[in-house]
Amino acid sequence: MTEKSGAKEFVAPPAPESGLHNQPQEKNQRSLFGEILDWMLVPLLLLWPMSIAITYLVAKSIANQPFDRALENHVLVLSQQVKQTDGKVVALLPHPARDILRADDLDSIYFQIRDEAGELVDGERDLPAPAEQDPPAPGNVLIRNDSLRGSEIRVAYGYIDLNRGDRRQAGAAPRLALIQVAETLEKRALLANEIIKGVILPQFIILPVALALVWFALSRGLAPLAELQQRIRARRPDDLSPIDSRQVPEEITPLVSSLNEMLERLAQTIDSQKRFIADAAHQMKTPLAGMRMQSELALRQTEQEEIHRSLLQLAKSSEAATRLVNQLLTLARTENQLPATRPLAPVELNELARDVVQDWIPASFAQKIDLGFEPAAMPVTIFGNPLMLREMLSNLIDNALRYTPQGHSVTVRVVVNAAQELAILEVEDYGPGIPLAEREHVFERFYRILGSDVQGSGLGLAIVREIAQQHHAQIEISDNPHRHDPAFPGCVFRISFRMNPHAEVIDGTD
Repeated sequence: MTEKSGAKEFVAPPAPESGLHNQPQEKNQRSLFGEILDWMLVPLLLLWPMSIAITYLVAKSIANQPFDRALENHVLVLSQQVKQTDGKVVALLPHPARDILRADDLDSIYFQIRDEAGELVDGERDLPAPAEQDPPAPGNVLIRNDSLRGSEIRVAYGYIDLNRGDRRQAGAAPRLALIQVAETLEKRALLANEIIKGVILPQFIILPVALALVWFALSRGLAPLAELQQRIRARRPDDLSPIDSRQVPEEITPLVSSLNEMLERLAQTIDSQKRFIADAAHQMKTPLAGMRMQSELALRQTEQEEIHRSLLQLAKSSEAATRLVNQLLTLARTENQLPATRPLAPVELNELARDVVQDWIPASFAQKIDLGFEPAAMPVTIFGNPLMLREMLSNLIDNALRYTPQGHSVTVRVVVNAAQELAILEVEDYGPGIPLAEREHVFERFYRILGSDVQGSGLGLAIVREIAQQHHAQIEISDNPHRHDPAFPGCVFRISFRMNPHAEVIDGTD
């Protein structure tokens, strides 16, 4: 092996930090029906007690309004009966007024009249006085909550000016008398309870009906999913035709479109596998038929020399069949390898290429071909699968040695394009070359250029392309710029790797 150092310098990219991929945690499978039902019923069941509490507060407020107005009217009636006679406050309450203030079967009604000195004029002595420091203006009636002998009461109170109608006291300070009317809260509570019953009891009937309607609506809404499931289950196992998206709701259309895309890719994969199996079976017929013919011929021979010749042919056919099987297995392994199962690691391209070239030195000596290697001036680090990269370079070298005549050379070269951050692997030969029209087809499986008498399976370059694609590398074929024999123009296979791949490439995903 001859080795020649390159002249260009470059700065090798730092190796990225390696990390372990977190294994996805298994999640409990959840029902879409149950998920939607939870999101609808849980807020409803939480809001229902809040609704009852708000209804109770509103009912109490509504129940207080008519009773408060009645208390205010009582205060106004009493204020008209309070007079000032000879400087004393008197309450001239007729029987109708006292009948109004009489207690009924449910509530007790109390009233109280006090003069400006706070002395009781008439009514309930124990009725508490208001706590305001500044009394309201005469004529205004206020409402408050209080208690009397341990019972909750509602009190309406106000002040009247005893000098309001006496002209002789004009300009004198007002004399204020306090008038209070209170009642217990039994009737209010009863009315509030009646209102709450009238509002809440229908809810106990409406809520189960609403739950049943929600259940029914969800069942009807998810029915298209069940129909789609039945249609998919009714298909034949080999039916990969697209699902008709016109028979599903608009919200499910993206899911059906994704399924159709997956079915299309699956159909293409199955067709490709069928073609691959058919082509592989066809290619295996030739070496197997040759082996059978040579073995039958050897059985019929009696001379030692003829038997030896048949056995040599049998060995060659066996070698060709073995190589074909190995390449088929390699191609199947590279094509079926998922991104998550492709461990990518930092690879020093100079070292990898040198090791592979050394492995092929004996074969190049046997064919009398000079196999050389030209490394880059500095270490070149890329990210890839070392085993797959070795297989790719081995197939390129094998292809070059097969088509290069004796006495010529094959060169493996590592170069760097610093401007574009590319690491380039080249395999240069001096063979018959590849016409421009054939360069796209030579990477197809089992494709052989017409007129070529070189033995081969037609799988080597297909393996090269598959491995290059898995490493997001670009592959191209060009004429050999160093050719010196017009009969053997040669060609250069050039594979370009990114030196600083993104994280998704390092992880093995697009």
